[in-house]
Amino acid sequence: MFEYSNSRPVRIVGPSHEVLTQETLPPRHTTRWVASRKAQVVAAVKSGLLTLDEALERYSLSLAEYYSWQDAMDRSGVAGLRVAAVQSDRTARRSRMLLNS
Repeated sequence: MFEYSNSRPVRIVGPSHEVLTQETLPPRHTTRWVASRKAQVVAAVKSGLLTLDEALERYSLSLAEYYSWQDAMDRSGVAGLRVAAVQSDRTARRSRMLLNS
């Protein structure tokens, strides 16, 4: 006999090798977004633990904000999500734009 099973994972291994479930993700009303929490949300969306729409609604994120986290993580891992890394990356991009003008 076949039983229907949801293709959505119940748990995943997060970016810091921790087990993440819906219950262990950052709280819904998180206001202080440290790099590790951002990485957990990106990992949850990439793995299917949360859909993108669920993450945007759950954490009151804009699409641009989520994609900036995903891009930073893709480029530099969890370290790329740190505020200092984002600020230095922004400064470097501005410098390159001025040089190319």
